[in-house]
Amino acid sequence: MIEKSRRVENTQESYIRNILKAISQPGMLSLAGGLPDASRFPFELLANASQNLVNNPGIYQYGPTEGLPALREWILAKQPQGDLDVLLTTGSQQALDLLARAYLNPQDKVLVEAPSYLGALQIFDLAEVETVAVLSENDGPNIADLERQLKAHKVKLFYAVPDFQNPSCRTWSAIKRQQVAELLAQYDVAFVEDAPYRELRFEGQTLPTVSSFMQQLQADSFFLGSFSKIATPSMRVGYVSARAELLKPIAKVKQASDLHSALPMQQMLLDVVSHPDFDDHLQALTKHYQSRRDALVAAVNAHLSEFVDFEVPEGGMFLWLELKRHNARDIAAKALVENVAVVPGTEFWPSTREADYQAIRLNFTALDAEQLDVAVARLAKVMAAN
Repeated sequence: MIEKSRRVENTQESYIRNILKAISQPGMLSLAGGLPDASRFPFELLANASQNLVNNPGIYQYGPTEGLPALREWILAKQPQGDLDVLLTTGSQQALDLLARAYLNPQDKVLVEAPSYLGALQIFDLAEVETVAVLSENDGPNIADLERQLKAHKVKLFYAVPDFQNPSCRTWSAIKRQQVAELLAQYDVAFVEDAPYRELRFEGQTLPTVSSFMQQLQADSFFLGSFSKIATPSMRVGYVSARAELLKPIAKVKQASDLHSALPMQQMLLDVVSHPDFDDHLQALTKHYQSRRDALVAAVNAHLSEFVDFEVPEGGMFLWLELKRHNARDIAAKALVENVAVVPGTEFWPSTREADYQAIRLNFTALDAEQLDVAVARLAKVMAAN
């Protein structure tokens, strides 16, 4: 029997994918995934966009690797000023995968925050690189620890989600964004900014991207964008924005991977996001998710206050609960028996580092307020009994 590659053998699996069968059981309330509320998809705009495809037969032909020109132009018009180009991908997950294959060699060193997005950790495992963790604080990475890591290691890039991070939902402060950019420029380290939740801000001020500071310093950066959380996830349209010369190796890898992403989906997405009613949709969506966040916060305060500590995020899709005395994996396993699914925080640490503390991640966008309260009450029952 043919053997698996070493890179596959050494890549950690997705906890959420592995419990899909349990999550799909009748009566299960899942706080585990990062699913948008399907009832809030812009169905009328999607219907109009799909009908418009009939009048555009050329959209079904092969197209440029870089993506639909009109959608690329729309994205660039929304970007900060600078000498930027954009490459469209099959979701921002593919953008990160292509970037890793274009720029990383085995044994290269990559910085991530701890905790960090599991999908990124899997990609770095597949790239056979050494993932180095930087201590994460409520307002971003610990700057002293970041500089220590940059001095100690020959780092190629730093990957992070500065806005409403998955899993912690922390947001970097303005001063830390600038400090990180200055350090990375000083040590000649590229920055990869993943921003799938940036537009899901409920309150507070929108902050400049870290990439914009990097551009001011003429340092290398890549900005990964997604429409999955604000339009629909199944359209699988994402992008990477950077200077044109930085995108050329990525485009070369994409040519070999899939030629180009699906043009009909790109055209539909352009019609949706450029429609005059899309801004109203986005405003209504953020208000809806804010109410879901508030419902989950109320449920946690009512049922779990003696067991967890947490901060209320200003946006995003998650609550990050630090456990006062429980083991996260143990609680997650026993919660499934009570028909509630959560993700243990240990899943979000690089395989090269033990978790600094015990935590669980809860999603608040997929369930309504009543379901959120029931799910947290079930979770409290598990914690009280253990």
